[in-house]
Amino acid sequence: MHDVLDPDSDRGRVYHYLVGHPREPASRLADRCGLSETVVRAVLKELAAEEFVVATDPEAGTGAAGATAAGEGSWEALPPAQVVEALLQRDAALRSALRRTGTELEQLYRFARKDAGHYGALEVVEDAARVLAISRQIQQAARHQVRVIDVPPYSGTSGHYLEQEVLQRERMAAGVVYRTIYHGSAFDDPVAGPNMARMIAAGEQARTLDDPPLKLALSDDELAVVTLAADARPGVVSLLIRPSSLFRALSNVFESLWRLAVPVSADGTGTQIGDRDRQILTLMASGATDDAIARRLGLGRRTVVRRVSALLASLGATTRFQAGVQAARRGWL
Repeated sequence: MHDVLDPDSDRGRVYHYLVGHPREPASRLADRCGLSETVVRAVLKELAAEEFVVATDPEAGTGAAGATAAGEGSWEALPPAQVVEALLQRDAALRSALRRTGTELEQLYRFARKDAGHYGALEVVEDAARVLAISRQIQQAARHQVRVIDVPPYSGTSGHYLEQEVLQRERMAAGVVYRTIYHGSAFDDPVAGPNMARMIAAGEQARTLDDPPLKLALSDDELAVVTLAADARPGVVSLLIRPSSLFRALSNVFESLWRLAVPVSADGTGTQIGDRDRQILTLMASGATDDAIARRLGLGRRTVVRRVSALLASLGATTRFQAGVQAARRGWL
């Protein structure tokens, strides 16, 4: 969201140019910003949805040299002070949501340490076979979406993961959306990593977070399962939570973490990149601008802009910060 103020991001480049050059059409913006017109139009649509720019009358010209093409609308940046204030308000809302998430996790912490009989929506399952059966049950029961936070230890066998893949493909084919937050270490696990890549390629929506706080699965708005290490013995126990204030708390936890997590793309997962792209990524991660990267590597600025855009797309990232995190996780840096 804040990248609208970053002149090195696609969104920031378009917004900054509009601040100094009002009422410009997308075609001229593409030329001035060194981006494709397709990318510029997508960026303008995003910025307009966030109320950072506004489309102006397509018939309103700006003079002979700056008139828009016939039938092509022009764009205007909203005042930077207004944009900054909107960003600050959204930051405040996010901080408030995180505080609520912390409170809700504290409730979960306390509920998990009480006798299950004291809270009707909570059931403790300690049998290992039933824990696995419940994992299948919540997916088979879902009609709309399955939300998962997947954290180590990854104790399943390769056979278990293959069975899970078959089930998940069946459910996605039936229209069930899977959204999964993976622990950052999942890329390096010899079984969980390839499974993650295959599921993303099959259509799973996936993001990663350095250290998610719990292992969680939610089936629609009907059932949540929290998996914890058993306290007095090896293995795990599962907490089944049915519709309740605790369920809503867990749902809010997932959504808050989803907003904070970094998107993962199927493109490039587990692959390697060339030396030139690695140099560009390294300089990006160090904070270098496109102009600085071009000078350092002896490349044209347009070439750097194109490669940066391609790298962001292949990493499923919308900002340079996200790209650096993803590249580091994949061992590209």
